[in-house]
Amino acid sequence: MATKPLTQTQEADRLEYFPDYPPRDDMQNWTYLHESAVSSTFASYLDRLHDLDVFVGSEVPIRLRLPSRGNVRIPDLMAAFNVDRALITEQRGYEIARHGKAPEFVLEVASPTTGVVDYTAKRRDYERFGVSEYFRFDPSGGEYHDAPLAGDRLTDGLYEPIPLEMYGDGYIRGYSEALGLYLCWENEELRFYDPVAGKYISTLSEIEEELAMEAARADRETARADAAEARRLEDVTRAEARAAAEATRADRAETRLAELEAEIRRLRGE
Repeated sequence: MATKPLTQTQEADRLEYFPDYPPRDDMQNWTYLHESAVSSTFASYLDRLHDLDVFVGSEVPIRLRLPSRGNVRIPDLMAAFNVDRALITEQRGYEIARHGKAPEFVLEVASPTTGVVDYTAKRRDYERFGVSEYFRFDPSGGEYHDAPLAGDRLTDGLYEPIPLEMYGDGYIRGYSEALGLYLCWENEELRFYDPVAGKYISTLSEIEEELAMEAARADRETARADAAEARRLEDVTRAEARAAAEATRADRAETRLAELEAEIRRLRGE
């Protein structure tokens, strides 16, 4: 659902700013989005995947219009295409009326204190805001949310559940049309899967492992090259030694031949 942009007169008015909000008192965002670098690798991957300019934010306040008009929501993760990044930074939040549209994607990670709100009041607000897709991830497997993984897509102004697929042993995934990616619940971890590339977006530990493997491969290649060069130099040294020995033998043979010729001449009295 598109939101009517502010008029030129309204645009000329003094820019309103989001207030400072207290930090969350749980570790869900850190554990499932930041420690694993899901949010940063997700942002980098989206930039490469789409030709559009993508803004990805964590705990960026969203409101229809400033000053206070309706509820403000602070999603754990959001993605918006073709928006004014500088304006978001300046306002310290996402004012939908200023951008003319809501974010295309929002994700909430369940916590013991806010889990029920995520699939009730927040769902209604994101629907009213016009957020194209709203996903919910519950690492507990549904203890805090109503399901381990759930998603809604805006259809004619109302949310319709996004079909989910079960694969493997209890693995769940749902396709995000907005992102072109699958959101996956795998062993209590949040993963993003690119069906076109046929691979997951790497986590921080996977990136570090890949770098370590590349460094090890480079070290092995260097060691092999050094060993080959050592063998080459050793072969050169042996060849030079053989050539020197052969030259010495030749010199000795010539010297002995000269001595014999001289002895023959002496015996002949020449």
